[in-house]
Amino acid sequence: MTAETLINLLFLAIAVVVFFRLRSVLGKRTGNERPPHDPYSTGPFERRKEDGAENGEAAANGDDNVIRLPGADQPAAEPAQRPAYAPEGSALANGLAQIELADRNFTPEGFLDGAGTAHEMIVTAFAAADRDTLRQLLDNAVYRDFEAAIEDREVEGRTLEQSYVGLSSADITDAELENGRARVTVRFSSEIVSALHAANGDIVEGSPEAVRQVVDVWTFERDTKARDPNWKLVATGGN
Repeated sequence: MTAETLINLLFLAIAVVVFFRLRSVLGKRTGNERPPHDPYSTGPFERRKEDGAENGEAAANGDDNVIRLPGADQPAAEPAQRPAYAPEGSALANGLAQIELADRNFTPEGFLDGAGTAHEMIVTAFAAADRDTLRQLLDNAVYRDFEAAIEDREVEGRTLEQSYVGLSSADITDAELENGRARVTVRFSSEIVSALHAANGDIVEGSPEAVRQVVDVWTFERDTKARDPNWKLVATGGN
């Protein structure tokens, strides 16, 4: 046997010994092996769970599932102040504040926008004898007054020619909350062109060309406990 053959046999014997030793270590499961990696189970929540298991202190404090937002530890900024409609402590200011507490959707600005639209609709509907629109916007007592005036006009054969030019101003003059019912009074100043015609077409009152300033003081009411968000006209007046 040559020296070269002896060397090859020696290396083969060493390889066999190493193989069996590795197999004795790698070929047995001890129950502590990590499961095969699943790329679809390593989202942010899964990673936070693994980090918490490895860091007992963080898991014990419950901070492993908390995501800090920028500025989260800063005190909340105070809400922006909106313009006041009455001096602080006045009856009007207190009344508006009570309504806002009872109705979270109420704001003086939003109310005045709606009241201005309602004013134009009511004035226009009265001139056109549009009872359906009036019935939706007026309470029963006020509707009866408007309907009586329309009926008198119709009986006499008179017609009201009218054009709503625009609303010059609208100001809240009174506000109160009583037994869940909110009442807000608004002083409207509007520009209107109107002429009342007799049955024969003659002008009885007003002018079809002249613009006149009309002042109305109207009170609207709403039950803040009801689902219906609409306000209704409950009182009318002038100046």
